[in-house]
Amino acid sequence: MKKVSMNQDWLFANGTITMMELFTGSGEQVQKVDLPHDAMILQERRPDTANAHQTGFYPGGEYTYIKKWYVPKEWEERITELEFEGIADICRIYVNGDFVAGNYNPYAGIYIDVTGYLKYGQENEVKVEVLSIEQSSRWYSGAGLYRPVHIWTGGRVHIPSRGVRIVTEDADKETALLSADIPICSRGTGTKSVQLRVALEDAEGREVSCDTVPVTVFEGESQCCSQRLTVTKPHLWSDETPYLYTFHAELLEDAELLDEYSSAVGIRTLRLNAAQGLLVNGVPTKLRGTCIHHDNGIIGAATFPDAEFRRCRILKEAGFNAVRSSHHPVSKAMLDACDRLGIYVMDELNDMWTRTKNPHDYANYFPEHWKKDVREMIEKDRNHPSVIIYSTGNEIPEAGTPRGAQWNRKIHEEIKRLDPARYTTNGINGLMAGTERMDEIMCQATGLSPEELEKMMTPDTDVQQAGADAVNGMAAVMIGPLADSIATCPVMEELLGEFASVTDIAGYNYLTALHEEDHRRHPNRVVLGTETFPADIVSLWDIVCRNPHVLGDFTWTGYDYLGEAGCGVFHYDGGENFSSHWPDRLAGIGDIDILGDRKPISYLRQAVFGIGTAPAIGVMRMDKEGKHADKTPWMWKDNIASWTWHGYEGKEARVDVYADSDEVEVFLNGETLGRRQVRGHIAEYDVPYYPGRLEAVSYRDGAETGRCMLQTAGQAVRLDVTADREALPADGESLAFLKVRLKDHEGRWNRQETKEVSVQVEGAGILQGFGNADPSCEGSYQDTMWSTYDGAVMAAIRAAKEPGEVRVTFRAEGCPEETVTLSVY
Repeated sequence: MKKVSMNQDWLFANGTITMMELFTGSGEQVQKVDLPHDAMILQERRPDTANAHQTGFYPGGEYTYIKKWYVPKEWEERITELEFEGIADICRIYVNGDFVAGNYNPYAGIYIDVTGYLKYGQENEVKVEVLSIEQSSRWYSGAGLYRPVHIWTGGRVHIPSRGVRIVTEDADKETALLSADIPICSRGTGTKSVQLRVALEDAEGREVSCDTVPVTVFEGESQCCSQRLTVTKPHLWSDETPYLYTFHAELLEDAELLDEYSSAVGIRTLRLNAAQGLLVNGVPTKLRGTCIHHDNGIIGAATFPDAEFRRCRILKEAGFNAVRSSHHPVSKAMLDACDRLGIYVMDELNDMWTRTKNPHDYANYFPEHWKKDVREMIEKDRNHPSVIIYSTGNEIPEAGTPRGAQWNRKIHEEIKRLDPARYTTNGINGLMAGTERMDEIMCQATGLSPEELEKMMTPDTDVQQAGADAVNGMAAVMIGPLADSIATCPVMEELLGEFASVTDIAGYNYLTALHEEDHRRHPNRVVLGTETFPADIVSLWDIVCRNPHVLGDFTWTGYDYLGEAGCGVFHYDGGENFSSHWPDRLAGIGDIDILGDRKPISYLRQAVFGIGTAPAIGVMRMDKEGKHADKTPWMWKDNIASWTWHGYEGKEARVDVYADSDEVEVFLNGETLGRRQVRGHIAEYDVPYYPGRLEAVSYRDGAETGRCMLQTAGQAVRLDVTADREALPADGESLAFLKVRLKDHEGRWNRQETKEVSVQVEGAGILQGFGNADPSCEGSYQDTMWSTYDGAVMAAIRAAKEPGEVRVTFRAEGCPEETVTLSVY
């Protein structure tokens, strides 16, 4: 079937608008929009919303979308489907006034055969009514038609829009064997003899394998045709060599093309065992992973291919080779980016099954819809080489019960039935699963009697009836020796033993002590850190490297995100983490902030991974010295790569040097502050602050391996603007990201100074979003004025549908204005 975009020119209404107002546009909240479109990011944040910090104080709402489009008369002899890649939250879909489908899962694709609902040779209407319910998500969900919409159309004999399955049966450097299962559908055409041609092209467009076979199709029936293709000297796909072929299938009748299908394909094999771990193309592979939510910062949850690719590229450059979609099926655009860049994917089914974590979350619907959800995820994923693991769920509260194990087994079996070529896991949280026996667990872990333990307990540490926020607030017990004792205590094994044995891989959230203990208890089990604290990477990666059965680590998290606000914010005003602390907007954690700038912990992780030789410097914020802020285990240090601290001359700065080396040496303005041993990839210094150059040099076996330098910046006198691209297709969907940094006369980045920066967009583009990386701030990402945070702001520019130029101008007091011109072609 042929795909046609339906993303332009939707009429959008926010709130309760009458149908007359909607059609006439007279309502105050009626506008035309292009998809993808995140309605939630447009909402005014409110401290009194029931969503509170979980969505960053963005409220829910009711939204209506209407699309008018002309359906040609010749389509009367064709099959037509509508595809919605994602609608958040609950929706009803109408075609020409008739109800055609409803949906409850904001992350599941929706496919609707609308052939019998269309008016041919006339204008048709699609209407989508969306209800974003408050307290339905633990993170920023977005709202509305936040992923693309497409029309699929094909002849009466056609290859459906989904259902094709391409599998690497076997592959090595000499030969690869691919099998392709291709469904062929017939709708009211009588018996026909057709030909099915399949072919594989390399990245240069050269055909490397093909075959043609006859197929008899019968009226009103569907059948699956299996074909095999042999490839000599194949290029094998992996994280280091993400080579993509293109698979083509054509249906022909007497040389006339009836229908066709194309898909990118990566040739790669997977094996898994406790003695060797994960093998990709026969090569042992460790997963340097990160969990990610689905928003893209200043543009919200709207899923644009350019935004997903940019985020993946930045993660890959920071040393990650794997992502875990947390906690929902990932977008098609993200999978395409991971295929192209070489990033392994763990795609996750859901965050809850039968027990709610929020009053209105998907546990209210999952028991009736789980099979459909599994099918949608598998059919979306199974031709992507990047996808190697499916997660059946995250921190499922019923994991410690027999019924929970039964649910895990059912979901695992359904996944393996639909896709036996990949592996399954589940992100198991011991605190979440053990809430009903937590007193017993704590007694075993601490050696205290129930009476002694009760004296130590506070209302905050009693999680018998706790929700997700309360369990997260208790996470401090899951670090250090107490965490190890909790993870390995007999009650925990009794609770989780059956549940963990169901999937191919035992996935543990914050249960690192089980990585090695599990191997002693269950020597054939493979283990994966499905979610871990950022600061654990030094000790945890040593465990990963020493144990073949431990596949890798997925930190929480590689990239900061909207919602779960305050999780990692350093509140120096007495504010609490994981609480409704207005105006927290972002989680405030992550190796990389929402503008894509790497934090010092990102370089520590890179050193631990052994990627690169240059050291990196992190300086504790001198303006916060002497002030206190509570910390959660997800927080690292409140430091920054800057040696600009005007007004703090002569005071000591706490400096970290991160390096994959034996020793480092620090120089201040050319004078050595001494060599120090690197312990845990960190060397710490107390350095008196004086403006100039702070330099770090790393050594191994006495020989220099790399160096880095921070220089003090003078007064910010100009805006330095860099765009991640200079030309955009005129498709109404492509994005360019423009980073604005405060620079001094010498071009040094001043991260201490703050300026109000305005943006103006003219010509063939619009402003999709504008803002900074401050995790706790007011304002809207649709505002055209933002103050810098750590010396930077960023704008996202969306191309128009007509060619031309888009001029983006930035202004700030004391700086000459800067204009960047982008070509839209």
